[in-house]
Amino acid sequence: MLAIISAGIAPGLAILSYFYLKDQYGVEPISMVFRSFIFGSLLVFPLMFIQYVLEVEGVVSSPLLKAFIATALLEEFFKWFIFYFTIYSHFHFDEHYDGIVYGVSISLGFATLENILYLFANGIEYAIGRALLPVSSHALFGVIMGYYFGKGKFSGKEKRFKWIFLSLFLPVLLHGVYDFILITYVDWKFYVTPFMILLWAFALYKAKKARMIHKQKVETISG
Repeated sequence: MLAIISAGIAPGLAILSYFYLKDQYGVEPISMVFRSFIFGSLLVFPLMFIQYVLEVEGVVSSPLLKAFIATALLEEFFKWFIFYFTIYSHFHFDEHYDGIVYGVSISLGFATLENILYLFANGIEYAIGRALLPVSSHALFGVIMGYYFGKGKFSGKEKRFKWIFLSLFLPVLLHGVYDFILITYVDWKFYVTPFMILLWAFALYKAKKARMIHKQKVETISG
């Protein structure tokens, strides 16, 4: 039991630590990050119930609907909802990269509890695969969500709607593509591997860009 819990928590904690420690300008309070993580984890059971009902009632009979609606839209919308109503207006969200820290935290809260439940049901031998795919993909969707939330908060009002819209639309789109690959293709490994490489590259680029935006502001103010 302890081994399964440790294997379920470890990848999420490692990825969260990586993005948290990359915050070079005013590290976020641990209490806020932990709270975001817990809020994310609280989504697991209600979303599992909704997804079960949708499947039993035949609402999501096609792979496309299952991937993009029952999984991607549901999960990313509720993570987005938590971010928008608990983080977006908070005074600790005071620079662009903070959005990435909180987006990753919420996403990994969800992914970590989901991962623990999966390992209890299916066995610890799936721990490495789960770490490489579902856990890391949720984290990367969180990076992208948080990046655009940051753009929305620290851009002018005329562009705010656009960035907030993208903070939901892009994670849903990417999550939907990811799940559609897993559901549709028997040889899904040949498709999901390049997808994950591109997803990592895109998310890390956005994280670096967020840090550079703040660095430029700091240099402008100090210079």
